[in-house]
Amino acid sequence: MFTNAELLPTLTKIIGECPSVQLVVYDGEPTEASLAALRAAKEGLRVIHIDEVERMGKENMQPAIPAKSEDVYCVMYTSGSTGAPKGVMLTHGNICAAVGAIWHLFYEFLTPQDTYLAFLPLAHILEFVVETCWMFAGLPIGYGKIKTLTDVSVRESKGDILEFRPSILAGVPAVWESIRKGVLAKVDKAGAVKKALFNQALKLHASGIPGMSTLTDAVVFNTVKAQTGGRLRICLSGGGSLSPSTQHFVTNSLSLLVQGYGLTESVAMATVLHPDFYKIGVAGCPVPSTEIKLVDVVDAGYRATNTLPQGEIWLRGPSIAKGYYKRPDLDAEAFTADGWFKTGDVGQWNSDGTLSIIDRVKNLVKMSHGEYIAVERLESIYKSSPLVFNGCLLANAQHNAPAMIVVVHPANILSFAKQSGINDASADDLEHLCRNDALNASVLRELNDHGKKSGMVKQELLEAVILTADEWTPESGLLTAAQKLQRKPIEKHYEAQIKARYP
Repeated sequence: MFTNAELLPTLTKIIGECPSVQLVVYDGEPTEASLAALRAAKEGLRVIHIDEVERMGKENMQPAIPAKSEDVYCVMYTSGSTGAPKGVMLTHGNICAAVGAIWHLFYEFLTPQDTYLAFLPLAHILEFVVETCWMFAGLPIGYGKIKTLTDVSVRESKGDILEFRPSILAGVPAVWESIRKGVLAKVDKAGAVKKALFNQALKLHASGIPGMSTLTDAVVFNTVKAQTGGRLRICLSGGGSLSPSTQHFVTNSLSLLVQGYGLTESVAMATVLHPDFYKIGVAGCPVPSTEIKLVDVVDAGYRATNTLPQGEIWLRGPSIAKGYYKRPDLDAEAFTADGWFKTGDVGQWNSDGTLSIIDRVKNLVKMSHGEYIAVERLESIYKSSPLVFNGCLLANAQHNAPAMIVVVHPANILSFAKQSGINDASADDLEHLCRNDALNASVLRELNDHGKKSGMVKQELLEAVILTADEWTPESGLLTAAQKLQRKPIEKHYEAQIKARYP
């Protein structure tokens, strides 16, 4: 086992339950007490520093053993957002196919001057593959953290983005939502005139009028771009559904934001949107290492024979995993005899050949009126509201409409409360403000207006909201390491509030 010195105390608590672990290699500088405690926790356990491993290797050089394509490269675990994490067995061939596919699509866009800022966990398939691709391409990589990305969350120093000045950035939807809301919060504070100028510039930049983007950049958006170091030219979004409004905002005010779609089982990719065919709200076209077909989901009306073909996305190809670690039951459920992997996601082929992700089979919820709603799609739209920092949609067969647990945006909710005439708006006690009935009613109206503008139908509008000022983090158990929602823990945590407002 390899780990970090700071995690040795955590390992000490569980090492007794790990009979197969005989050797622990660590980096960093542990305390003597933590080392002694770990060694004492299990008889015969060998604990050594990575420097010692390197020294022994130099003294005992051996010829390299070439890997075979079918050899397992690693077992990469899924994020566990829809159940217990599953160990996906990825082969050397899978990894090479995925890297080759991205290189084939993007090599012409990369330059020797490009740099990449990494801040997502390497144990997440998106970050793992992106970094592997850039290593293959020879691009410099800088390492940061989500909590220190911007100047807002650091003291007496620059944020990681401003310090490193990357030209390429990859993130999950929550990151891009946060960036958008941070920019809008600054625009709101600048006053009505500057806000109107910004909004008009956004429209003009997206208009496609020759020379207009250069003008709007010079007058308005170069100030925004300076907050990321001024070199950012391409952003990548994956790991979940990104709202079209956020993609539009980031692309026109900051940098080209490209979406992709994939899973751990497909080495993070199945489709990528090529910059030459840029379009808002689509997941792109199939990558060269993957073939895709849509299979009918009859109960929900998703059929390949619809005007725009729809159905569950099935994948096959050299970048698709060989199966799950020690889970033949899951293999039989997810993989077909002729090599297709059933993703559980619902897609739609658009008339231009791009694929849109419109639903997830397990997140289709039938309401009391018999109609299905798509939980993740609605969630992504509501989360694009400036009032929402994060959120989790609630839906069941006992209700006609969904509800939503809303983590409020601290600055924006205060401004909204004051505009709504709610006098007890205080930054010192946001949780007290979140319990205000008048604010809950106002936020509900605002989110439903936002939903209507985004094209939602009646049964997709919210019946209730549960407001909270809590911070959802992987440490709190409410998010995965990849910033995805842990739905069951969230519903259990807010059980009392849900019963009160959405019984």
